[in-house]
Amino acid sequence: MKDSLSDALVFFGVTGDLASKQILPALQSMIRHGNLNVPVIGVAGRPWSADQLRAHVHDSLEQHGGVDTAAFEKLISLLQYVSGNYKDETTYTKLRNALGSAKHPLYYLAIPPSLFGPVVEGLAKSGCANNARVVIEKPFGRDLASAQSLNQILRSVFPESAIFRIDHYLGKEPVQNVLYFRFANSFLEPIWNRNYIKCIQITMAENFGVAGRGKFYEEAGAIRDVVQNHLLQLVAILMMDAPSGEDSDAIRGEKARLLRSAKPLDPSEVVRGQYRGYPQEPGVDPDSQVETFAAVKLHIHSWRWANVPVYIRAGKWVPVTGTEIEVELKRPPQAVFHQSEPAHSNYYRFRLSPLVKISLCARAKVPGEAMRGEEVELVATHQSPDEMPPYERLLTNAMRGDMTLFVREDTVEAAWRIVDPVLGNVTPVYEYEPDTWGPPQADQLIAQDGGWYNPEHSMTSGASGPHPAGEQA
Repeated sequence: MKDSLSDALVFFGVTGDLASKQILPALQSMIRHGNLNVPVIGVAGRPWSADQLRAHVHDSLEQHGGVDTAAFEKLISLLQYVSGNYKDETTYTKLRNALGSAKHPLYYLAIPPSLFGPVVEGLAKSGCANNARVVIEKPFGRDLASAQSLNQILRSVFPESAIFRIDHYLGKEPVQNVLYFRFANSFLEPIWNRNYIKCIQITMAENFGVAGRGKFYEEAGAIRDVVQNHLLQLVAILMMDAPSGEDSDAIRGEKARLLRSAKPLDPSEVVRGQYRGYPQEPGVDPDSQVETFAAVKLHIHSWRWANVPVYIRAGKWVPVTGTEIEVELKRPPQAVFHQSEPAHSNYYRFRLSPLVKISLCARAKVPGEAMRGEEVELVATHQSPDEMPPYERLLTNAMRGDMTLFVREDTVEAAWRIVDPVLGNVTPVYEYEPDTWGPPQADQLIAQDGGWYNPEHSMTSGASGPHPAGEQA
């Protein structure tokens, strides 16, 4: 079963927002690339006819990427609809009939987490879960206890090898690029450790607010929304040891090992912020203490990474939109040339958005008689207009049984262990002005390591030094 191709795709939540924006466009693209030629069964509660579902699919594709006529017609020919309550046994009887001769279906649960249990139970009781795979959409739990409970529910029906915990961030081409760059180049390994690296910074910045998703964000906040999953996955990819091979178990095993070696966050090393005006957003509690900005200091308790702090920052309504990793190297042990100390030491920068860019900041001599230097960036950029969307890559891999880009049980629980001590309101929330880099307390968190590198400075060519996080560019 592990290496077999799924012979049906069942999509719970086909009428929902995620389906419209991400999944339906991904299915059309999979057909266009020859990666989908099995029955597609949509399941939802709305009592729609086949024509209504067809119209919904067409409208969704038109609004989110466009309609490819040939691929759309093929998708419609594969598509069936099962309407019913997720807690009603008759819904799963209809699903069993719709599956027909399919023996190895893939179930995609793009539904609220509160419904995961009833759906998994319904699949089990009806026999639909036999020899099947299941894809679980993020968020996977709200804390360590709920994640463990959800894992227990899933493992009562499906083996771990059939559970695909999706984090769409892992399907992004730039994230794959970081993993490739780490282990395809021999020049990194000798310096990729505590002996040469001073600290690491990861920033995920968004220059907009909750954009109408206030009700959702009230249940999440920045730490649950992106730190626990997306950004800790980046930490794992960036800092894990080399896997023994390229198979999914080897790669995921090293990620899990890295995250298990991370110490749980200390509340004294966490700064939460909320942009001014957030409580007035639709769906938000006027007295909300939910963070729209978070900065944390993470410690990896391992031989390779001892005493190398990792600073993670994520925020809405900051000056730019972009995601960057800065790996700052230690300074040379002795100044050979008599000149003022440079603003900062060498670094590697991985820009994941909006443009993929990998750069190395070095010092080179300024022309002339004096032995004076300047900072220059050695840059490699990459942007492919034909980049595969993350959901297409992830669904294609799940259909094939390839688990490399999905999160394993021990990994997701290790990530929750890291953030669990700071969930809720155990730390204060500081207000910050929109279009700034969060509350000034975030500057204090990293002051001993020279300050934050803000993404807006790297939008230009050439190197730039640290910029106080409370200031605009």
